[in-house]
Amino acid sequence: MRSTWQGLGVGAGSSRVALYAAIRRDARAGMSNRALQRKHRVGYRTVTAALNSAWPEPRKAPPKRGSRLDPYRAIIDGWLRGDLDAPRKQRHTAKRIFDRLLDEHHAIEVSYWMVREYVAIRRREIRIEAGREHPNTFIPQEHLPGREAEVDFGEVAIRLRGELVTCTLFSLRLSYSGKAVHRISASAGQEAFLEDHAHAFRILGGVPTGKIRYDNLKAAVASVIGFSRQRVEADRWTAFRSHYGIEAFYCQPGIQGAHEKGGVEGQIGWFRRNHLVPIPEVDSLDELNAMVDVWDEADDDRRIGSRARTVGEHFATEQPLLAPLPTEPFETGRWFTPRVDRYAQVMVRMNKYSVPARMVGRQARVPP
Repeated sequence: MRSTWQGLGVGAGSSRVALYAAIRRDARAGMSNRALQRKHRVGYRTVTAALNSAWPEPRKAPPKRGSRLDPYRAIIDGWLRGDLDAPRKQRHTAKRIFDRLLDEHHAIEVSYWMVREYVAIRRREIRIEAGREHPNTFIPQEHLPGREAEVDFGEVAIRLRGELVTCTLFSLRLSYSGKAVHRISASAGQEAFLEDHAHAFRILGGVPTGKIRYDNLKAAVASVIGFSRQRVEADRWTAFRSHYGIEAFYCQPGIQGAHEKGGVEGQIGWFRRNHLVPIPEVDSLDELNAMVDVWDEADDDRRIGSRARTVGEHFATEQPLLAPLPTEPFETGRWFTPRVDRYAQVMVRMNKYSVPARMVGRQARVPP
């Protein structure tokens, strides 16, 4: 039998309290138990519970579903604890544990993937329990105004002249105020990387005086040195940093590096969901970036999380503390000097372009 509050499609929280109140009200009016069941379309137990208490008892959690691995968990844990003092290269792998379960305990109902998933979680838990490893802890970051920023790229889809294409969304976000500047480019090449920085600094009216956090982007990093934070930078990026006085901080590769610049990681997702859904339709990237500038300005009125002040109000405090822009501009484009082949063509970045036939055999200067 289905109860009234269930039939109405209402959740089992406050609506169940209302159901109990209605049952108790009708009971006080002299309605019998069976009449209460018919009116409210509930069972005998529900009516009895409502008459005994005005507050419904919390629902019991369903029993945890068992696993075919349950009889062998203690055995696996024992092997993993024994590995605590074993040589590093002679410890149990998930494959070795699976093989031992088959050979020594005839656990034919257990699959390798069940063992692998359990060992991946339990091995670290045992090390933490034994004091051999510290659990992960996260400390909220605090940033001084005008000091730090974060930069990242993300992919976005747009309709350019009716065709769906994938472009790159650049984001530079000030860590204190949350003020972010975005730019959409055809690629994440070095020219776009430098031009997007220059554009962001012009919008902000200055440069952070402290560190700017980066991934190991190919536009900036030529190679990573071992497991350290040292990087071999691209020459043009080094010159650009010197021109603007940027102090680069390179995050660790992988998910750990994402935690080090979580502000811009979340910013790109927020911007994509709030401004690029539905997919914008434009005739040029210039048209789209003009829209992006308007969106960035409007976003100054939003509040991040539980902050009492808006992004724009925080940025008003931060902007005077930024380092001034250099007086001379930096040429973000790159000149190429390919040689014209016998077909009167030059190749620039895997693309061939035709030039006048009189230039065959000579070098042509290709502007950015």
